[in-house]
Amino acid sequence: MSHRPAVRRPLAWLVPSLLAGIAAAVVVQPVSARQPAIAEPAAGGLVVPPLPEGTPEQLLEFVAGLMPPKAQPKSREEALSYLRGVAGLSVQAADKILAGVKSDDPLYAKAATLKLESLMRLAQFGDEQAAEEMTTFAATLATSPVPSLAMEGKRLQIVGEAQKMFAEEKFDAAPALVAQAAELMKAAPGDQKTAMLVMQLSGALEQIPDGEEIAANALQTFGPILESSPDPKIKELGASFAGKLRLLTLPGKPMEISGDLLNGKPFNQKSLAGKVVLVDFWATWCGPCVAEIPNMLEQYEKYHAKGFEVVGISLDEDKEKVDAFIAENKIPWPIIYAGKGWQDPTAQFYGISGIPQLILIGRDGKVITLNARGKKLGERLAELFKDGG
Repeated sequence: MSHRPAVRRPLAWLVPSLLAGIAAAVVVQPVSARQPAIAEPAAGGLVVPPLPEGTPEQLLEFVAGLMPPKAQPKSREEALSYLRGVAGLSVQAADKILAGVKSDDPLYAKAATLKLESLMRLAQFGDEQAAEEMTTFAATLATSPVPSLAMEGKRLQIVGEAQKMFAEEKFDAAPALVAQAAELMKAAPGDQKTAMLVMQLSGALEQIPDGEEIAANALQTFGPILESSPDPKIKELGASFAGKLRLLTLPGKPMEISGDLLNGKPFNQKSLAGKVVLVDFWATWCGPCVAEIPNMLEQYEKYHAKGFEVVGISLDEDKEKVDAFIAENKIPWPIIYAGKGWQDPTAQFYGISGIPQLILIGRDGKVITLNARGKKLGERLAELFKDGG
């Protein structure tokens, strides 16, 4: 993988809290879930107050009133410290409520959800005790007679197992996790939280080194389930999975490239016959995309006369910015431009959800690799053009 992260397509309708720590957690010093108090801050700093006495309703209201904080944090460290403290205090409040109400009481469900979310937040801060407690508590809720709690418990069981898998890098557990998540999605095809879990799990599996087969299996499993959802937004997610599957299974196959160039003329893919081609999904507003340009220009100058071509597919929506960028940076290769951003037809067809996405195609017209970024591009081209070929 490149040292520069890709820019990801935003999915605003999916609240990103459930699986925020599935592949990587915020790295901070661990804190105990049972010690929510913060060290005495400087005068005027944020302080998490102690948990008061009160009814379950009053405790829930008290915890809810802690966010957002009443004062602006003076630093990132102070903000993180406050968030940790609130999460720890929320676990205390939830435990106190759970100890005093029956499992069929609506307050039990609210407290259980508060505890799960707070333990997960502490786990994201590196609290191993909280991570273990979250997994254990989720398992107890998975058999709850309250459907919403049972579903939440089952989802977080998968989260815990996924976090463990990535931490231990034992990816043979992935197929079982995919199967579990698929069963949950089948049981509640209109549930957006479960759809979010499926999306995040799929995205995490795509990051496994040489894990294309694992990720493709997940997409192939989830896609049809999502597309059958009664929720139109989940159906749209399923359609994007079909495109992403098309992308992941491209190596060894031809790639379809079409559209209009910046000058309005249709792009002719036949012009690429017999050439080594780099297809670059990019945008002028994408920092990592722009950072790749110097390397691409260097390789283009080195190998273009020998049969190397680049085709850019812009995900910009402002043609003037693209024209200005091309002129300023003296980009010599053709740029396909639809002006539709992430809705570019080719990007949609291949489920592009992160840019830059650089795809290298061989002289036979078949895709060699989906990861031709940075030094990997130079290495691949040196091999393809060795002996002056």
